[in-house]
Amino acid sequence: MKKLSLIVFASAMFFAKLNAQTFTLKSKELQGQATKEQVFNSFGCTGSNMSPQLYWENAPQGTKSFAVTMYDKDAPTGSGFWHWVVFDIPASVTELKTDAGNISKGLAPKACIQSNTDFGTPGYGGPCPPEGHGPHEYKITVYALKTDKLGLDKNATPALVGFYLSQQALSKASLVFYYSR
Repeated sequence: MKKLSLIVFASAMFFAKLNAQTFTLKSKELQGQATKEQVFNSFGCTGSNMSPQLYWENAPQGTKSFAVTMYDKDAPTGSGFWHWVVFDIPASVTELKTDAGNISKGLAPKACIQSNTDFGTPGYGGPCPPEGHGPHEYKITVYALKTDKLGLDKNATPALVGFYLSQQALSKASLVFYYSR
């Protein structure tokens, strides 16, 4: 009987691990391709430059804050292109509203910092690849961090923020979408 109980317990633990929820990033707006709402409104692009709604679930235990980045690995720069960098998002926050990347609207959580992108300004800058360059992959990543503050400000470069994120990350989850023109 003890052996049967042990087997049942071990099986239950195995299936519990299989069904365990993982840290996940989702959006009610994003699908496979960027829409005009997300696309940049300059450099020849005519979008609305609105950051997408995002939400995340099942952050790991010990999470003290979050950060969100958006990166284009296909940009013809030799180092990719950072479109959005947000950090010091309180652990109690699990969603960024549509257009939270527009600093002038104040839709992002009050305590968070939106630092400079490769456009040279803080806040969201949407997709705008060169014409005829083919589809670009845009990766949005949420980081669960083991610190409540990174100790950086809005003038921090994306590379510096990325360095701090790699030092403080407990886990991360990503969404990918594409855009070409």
